[in-house]
Amino acid sequence: MVAEPWIPTTEREAVVVNALEAIRAFSDSLDRMYAGMRGDMDMNATDLAALRMLIIREQHGEVVKPNDLATHLAISTASTTKLLDRLTADGYLTRIPHPHDRRARIVVLTDEARVTFRRHFGERLRRMRSAADGYSDDELRTIVRFLSDMETAMLPQ
Repeated sequence: MVAEPWIPTTEREAVVVNALEAIRAFSDSLDRMYAGMRGDMDMNATDLAALRMLIIREQHGEVVKPNDLATHLAISTASTTKLLDRLTADGYLTRIPHPHDRRARIVVLTDEARVTFRRHFGERLRRMRSAADGYSDDELRTIVRFLSDMETAMLPQ
């Protein structure tokens, strides 16, 4: 069954369409940025997604176990092992003992990975923070809530 195009008939529907188009445009710009980074760093999309996850978790002071990566990336344990081996060999991460569980290991970024990410993403992140300066705290909280709701809406049913 082919979905019929949605043509807004009210001002509210037009605003919703504009918001969804803005999300699509932003998503496209992220895709272009990540494609450039993948090319520059000579890695695939899953590898880059793993590094992004590790950067964010590190900034929040969270440890990452290999299973956390597998769950986040929706890949098998075998694929996770190959990914970790590849990123370790390329010098982007290392596996170390878990700080509270001697039986487990965690995955951490190397200094090289941090420097590489800053080189590729630092200026863009600065510009993104600058763009956010034009919004009040309440507006930013609304944007966060909206994007979180959009993320939930995108999950498989």
